[in-house]
Amino acid sequence: MKLAVIGGGGVRSMFLAKSLAQKATALNIDTLVFMDNNENKLNIYGKMAKHAAGIICPELSFSLTTDAIEAIKDADYVITTIREGGDEMRVRDERCALSLGVLGQETTGAAGFSFAMRSVHALVEYCELVKKYAKPSCKVFNFTNPAGLVTQALHDMGYDFTFGICDAPSGMLRSFASLYGKDGDEAEGEIYGLNHLSYFTSIKICGEEMLDKLIENDEAYEKTDMRYFEKKLLRERGSILNEYLYYFYYSEKALGNILKADKTRGEQICEINKKMTAELSEIDIDNNFEAALAIYEKWYGERENNYMASETGVKRKNKWHFDLLSRDSGGYAGVALKYIEIINSKKPASMILCTENNSALPNLRDSDIVEITCDVTADGVTPHRFPDADEQNLELIRRVKIYERLASQAIITKNKQKAVEALTLHPLVNSYSLATKLTDSFLEINKKYTQDWR
Repeated sequence: MKLAVIGGGGVRSMFLAKSLAQKATALNIDTLVFMDNNENKLNIYGKMAKHAAGIICPELSFSLTTDAIEAIKDADYVITTIREGGDEMRVRDERCALSLGVLGQETTGAAGFSFAMRSVHALVEYCELVKKYAKPSCKVFNFTNPAGLVTQALHDMGYDFTFGICDAPSGMLRSFASLYGKDGDEAEGEIYGLNHLSYFTSIKICGEEMLDKLIENDEAYEKTDMRYFEKKLLRERGSILNEYLYYFYYSEKALGNILKADKTRGEQICEINKKMTAELSEIDIDNNFEAALAIYEKWYGERENNYMASETGVKRKNKWHFDLLSRDSGGYAGVALKYIEIINSKKPASMILCTENNSALPNLRDSDIVEITCDVTADGVTPHRFPDADEQNLELIRRVKIYERLASQAIITKNKQKAVEALTLHPLVNSYSLATKLTDSFLEINKKYTQDWR
């Protein structure tokens, strides 16, 4: 089995390599190709990923390439994790929104629209190559942000072999299992919503329902990403919230904290990645992998420990450590591998994916992409139904989904007015005049990509 990663020169390639290499033999993955159009980053982060995979699974055929056709040809599965425009464009996206007093977070905030303007059409090119060169049954797992909107646009354009994947829900489940001294695989959950806007209605650990206990557990607000919420809110919602819902339920705090901070999240990451890349450029990775790993751990640890700190004022307390040989915790590769595992086993099982709604949530279209617990079989993916989902939760989901639908159409048709309509409805914009200014600004900073918009 061949698996290709588009964006294999990204700084998170080490995580991918570890996940894929640890499961390669069990899942019959014998060929792994990491592709990136940035040769410099591929020769640093891709090379580190290849070295790491070689330690874990020496028999795995692992190659690096800048040729997308070479990577995709005869692939059984493809993971896309690209950042069109690089870290610098993320900084411009976020600062553009913040200059108008609008939250600039790149997935939940308005800046996600600007990122999608670049991401969608880049991914279309890869999807066309998948249709032409990969195996007919090939599935594409998209981790490129904003994953929900991007996956919606790809499906709207007919690329129904794509799934959106995100490690936020599975990461929360693992943290809950760890809280009670259990293995991450012993936690399972029922979840519905959109990418970065989803609600757990059930969390079972070793088969025991733990949702209510978790909501009342003070320790969970210290050691898991429940730290961003008040207990009262979770009681009222009757569910545990995806961490990115912080931006909706505490929007004025998030915006105020970001405006007061010295740097945006994008600026933090851009600076960290530049410093890390500069240091790693001086290392002979093939002959001094341990030194490269120490540099990587130092800088990536700083990135992880500052996750959502500017927005929330809360820093993670546990020191980050990358243990190459420890059992893999999954990450976003784990979501893709879970799907492959189910298909290989020919035994139905459940997992969390971004896929078409198909009547799972009321008041949404069947074609709407939702993030939801699904049953997966060789015949397809069936989302679990939530006919009694909380109406307040559904109202927020519906509003953001209408934004995503309009945004998808704006990007596909390259229509400025549709973009204004989309951003006007975004709950964190909620203004026609601001939406008009945002659209003009996004078109300007993305003019390399939007010259044919009208």
